[in-house]
Amino acid sequence: MNIVPFATEPVAIESNPVLNISIFLAFVAVTLFIVIRASRNNKTAADYYAAGRSFTGPQNGFAIAGDYLSAASFLGICGAIAINGYDGFLYSIGFLVAWLVALLLVAEMMRNTGKFTMADVLSFRLKQRPIRMAAAITTLAVCFFYLLAQMAGAGGLVSLLLGIDGRLGQSVVIAVVGVLMIVYVLIGGMKGTTWVQIVKAFLLIGGALAMTIWVLAINGFNLNTLLEAAVANSDKGDAILAPGLQYGANPWDFLSLGMALVLGTAGLPHVLMRFYTVPTAKEARRSVVWAIWLIGGFYLLTLVLGYGAGALVGADVIAAAPGGVNSAAPLLALQLGGPVLLGFISAVAFATILAVVAGLTITAAASFAHDIYANVIQKGKRDAAGEPVEADPDAEVRVARRTVIVIGILAIIGGIGAQGQNIAFLVALAFAVAASANLPTILYSLFWRRFSTRGAVWSMYGGLGSAILLIVLSPVFSGTPTSMIPGIDIAVWPLNNPGIVSIPLGFLLGWLGTITSSRKESPDLAAEMEVRSLTGFGAEKATEH
Repeated sequence: MNIVPFATEPVAIESNPVLNISIFLAFVAVTLFIVIRASRNNKTAADYYAAGRSFTGPQNGFAIAGDYLSAASFLGICGAIAINGYDGFLYSIGFLVAWLVALLLVAEMMRNTGKFTMADVLSFRLKQRPIRMAAAITTLAVCFFYLLAQMAGAGGLVSLLLGIDGRLGQSVVIAVVGVLMIVYVLIGGMKGTTWVQIVKAFLLIGGALAMTIWVLAINGFNLNTLLEAAVANSDKGDAILAPGLQYGANPWDFLSLGMALVLGTAGLPHVLMRFYTVPTAKEARRSVVWAIWLIGGFYLLTLVLGYGAGALVGADVIAAAPGGVNSAAPLLALQLGGPVLLGFISAVAFATILAVVAGLTITAAASFAHDIYANVIQKGKRDAAGEPVEADPDAEVRVARRTVIVIGILAIIGGIGAQGQNIAFLVALAFAVAASANLPTILYSLFWRRFSTRGAVWSMYGGLGSAILLIVLSPVFSGTPTSMIPGIDIAVWPLNNPGIVSIPLGFLLGWLGTITSSRKESPDLAAEMEVRSLTGFGAEKATEH
């Protein structure tokens, strides 16, 4: 049965701000209650950073899905598919394949070797101070780029909920979201953040599944009928079903994007940090199995939701709505179930943003407090008797809490500057920085015994610096109406994503720094790291050398 389920006329955007605010406040109240309950047991640094390693495999699997399925996965990809069809779905493919790379190469080995942060692994057999400083800086950079995407998505989403269209109003919304994020992380730590992520994963996957079934039911559960409807309601016609609509003009841009998406996840600190919240390697493996089914299933749903938004709402309406391309999923909910479903789906999307920004913020704060404060600033200090002074864990947590406030303020400022950008695209930039600055050093540390401190430092700083430089010199930053700073034009690099240059450069610098280094690293520590990474023996203990 062929049913044409859409109107060719633009769909009027009618929402109920009072209902939306009520649903929004109800969600905030529930999640704040969860965070406050979870915070009761935050007594040690392990409780604050790693939730006391108290979560089971299935619980952590849902939390990983909650962390990984960001606003880019829901709002950005749905909008990209609705506008650009096939090329938009490539984001889903890239994010999913990236997760497989992360699992096969680094996830369990990182968990077995580290304690709280990525730098614990990278500094295991290398010089502590330069490695921890470099790893903390790259972690903060990746988290900042990722936070830009989430905050920009929050501004567009809540603006759509409340009918706010002006830039000033959206900026106020972003500031409110930032303050909420700071409160959540200050109170709940990793345990509170994890429970918010678990609740969010249930809501997001459940809401997306319900909308997918609804869209398919309208189309007689015939995917071909849905695609025909999307084509008929698009001014681009059959082009939305074929590759090349978005990236056809410059295949090198697509190759660069693909490299960033596929290799970036394995270098994302906030995803890797999730493996420190389970007590054993066995539970880490169980969480992996749960996460990959949840994530893989969700990305299949985005195909139906994206084309469903194109068919039922229309690309023109989506582009003109507050939040632009990121409003596709909420507008589809409005078309399907009216203001009630719009309010629910928007609350779920807001939960998505809140959970991810909380995870990013605590990761960045832990990296600064644990790596820079405890192991660089405090390391080497001695008392009056000349004995080394260990960093006070309570002081470390206090530093982490102060860092949360600073990061929150920077995220608000950056999010205001990134308004109007496609958040799936902004996340791709974060992936490029992660793949360039972190992944080469992670892989070399785990699999190359000869790898040296110089190689690690060159790789991290070189990969990070080249990625940021190419972003600043690209059309993303300036030179076009959709650039972050449209008023200037310093774009001399033609590609939107730096991955095609910065990722190979990170690997090359790691190799070059190692072969030119005269300092030989400890073979005993290299052997110990290999045993620990493969077996998990001693993983629960501190990693100090």
